[in-house]
Amino acid sequence: MTRERTVRVAVVVAFAAVAVAAVALAPAEIHWDEAWARRDLFLRGLALTVGISLGALVLGLVVGTAAGLARVSRSVVLDQTAFTYVELVRGTPFLVQLYVAYFCIATALRLHGLFGDAEALVVGICGLGLFAGGYIAEIVRAGVESVDRGQWEAARSLGLSHRRTLFRVVLPQALRRMIPPLTGEAVSLVKESSLLSVIGVTEMTYFARGISSDLGDTFAAYLPLAVLYLAVTLPLSFLTRRLERRLGPPAPLPVAKL
Repeated sequence: MTRERTVRVAVVVAFAAVAVAAVALAPAEIHWDEAWARRDLFLRGLALTVGISLGALVLGLVVGTAAGLARVSRSVVLDQTAFTYVELVRGTPFLVQLYVAYFCIATALRLHGLFGDAEALVVGICGLGLFAGGYIAEIVRAGVESVDRGQWEAARSLGLSHRRTLFRVVLPQALRRMIPPLTGEAVSLVKESSLLSVIGVTEMTYFARGISSDLGDTFAAYLPLAVLYLAVTLPLSFLTRRLERRLGPPAPLPVAKL
């Protein structure tokens, strides 16, 4: 075992010890049996959380890719439109955007009642997807601009148009560099989905709040919630690190000594 792994294991054990101590010092009895009896609620919330994250990720990829490509296009209108969208998304908290989308935009567009019981879910997925799109747009823009300018010049010298150069030469190279941060954005989406409970979306956090209110026990409600989130995000974080190592730039060759 390398030194890095040894230190990592020691840190994990230390955090586990702190968590166990916090549970042991709980001011009252923790109703683990009652929480276990409501496990179906946690699992239903987990399934919905994963579904929301996937739906928002698909929407974010579509919108973010379009906005990212607009940022590197020759059209000033497209560039400035995408720039404004990205700045609006990144300059305001997602919770504020969610409130505006649900209580302002949905009301102004007369959307309340249009989707029935799924209204909050639809607004939540769209809001989360557009929020992710702002960050994905920057990932796409940075990925395209990271490709050496000589690739553009070589393709143009062969007679390829700007669009063909972008899609046939530059994007395939940029995609390799974009995959790790895109995976990291998927991790962020899972965590951000917890905020959808404020508009009544019945994901994990919504059920945990209900269980806490019913039992009067925050430990039995929120500790399982944290474990379930970690069960989803830790494998994705591990995948992100693996992709970064595998798809990152190759290590430089050693220089031979004369």
